[in-house]
Amino acid sequence: MSEEHCATHQAEHHHGYTADKDAYLKRLRRIEGQVRGIQRMVDEDVYCIDILTQVSAINKALHSVSIQLLEDHVRHCVVDAATQAEATGNTAPLDDKISEAMAAITRLIKS
Repeated sequence: MSEEHCATHQAEHHHGYTADKDAYLKRLRRIEGQVRGIQRMVDEDVYCIDILTQVSAINKALHSVSIQLLEDHVRHCVVDAATQAEATGNTAPLDDKISEAMAAITRLIKS
């Protein structure tokens, strides 16, 4: 996506996560704190398995955020595109949103 397209998109569209932005930021700050905790653990030569346990917790937390963002995208962005497609007969934006969602799902599955 080009920077120009992104700027236009930002000006015209509110993202599905906007209503829960504070909750997302709180979750991401918590994850950030966990990452800093792992840095301290490494610095303090903590046992490997204990560090891996924390890494696993962070991965689970990030996965949870990813799934919620994907759900918000489908419920808001894809549904909006479907509504517009129905009203205008132009399905190209809907096809784009579905392709974006499928690419995101593929990335999540592979990670």
